Amino acid sequence: MSDQTTVQLPEGVRKGDDRLVKVTASAISKIAKLAEKEGDKALLRVGISGGGCNGLSYKMRFVENARKGDIFLDFSPAHLVVDSKSALYLKGTVLDYSDALISGGFKFSNPNATSSCSCGESFSV
Repeated sequence: MSDQTTVQLPEGVRKGDDRLVKVTASAISKIAKLAEKEGDKALLRVGISGGGCNGLSYKMRFVENARKGDIFLDFSPAHLVVDSKSALYLKGTVLDYSDALISGGFKFSNPNATSSCSCGESFSV
């Protein structure tokens, strides 16, 4: 999705800002590149689900549309959506990306997490 693309939001989708999730420049770049490959599925859904070795885990997947109740985050050229329940756990989180061979990939820095596992993919509050 290019900077010039306008995202049409369905009724019931709110716009959020970086107080919910901050996305670093390297993460924005990577998300935009991955979104181009996804074609119609240009929105990155970021969420929390039960599971993982510490109780809660981060989930990311590309979707075609936002749903009623979602929060839309515009980091042009990257666009994210977060469901309202996940937003409670994500507020203030920083999403970063590293292309390092060891420990590379997307990393969440969540100020709400009271503990996390050694791999950084699950946490508890």
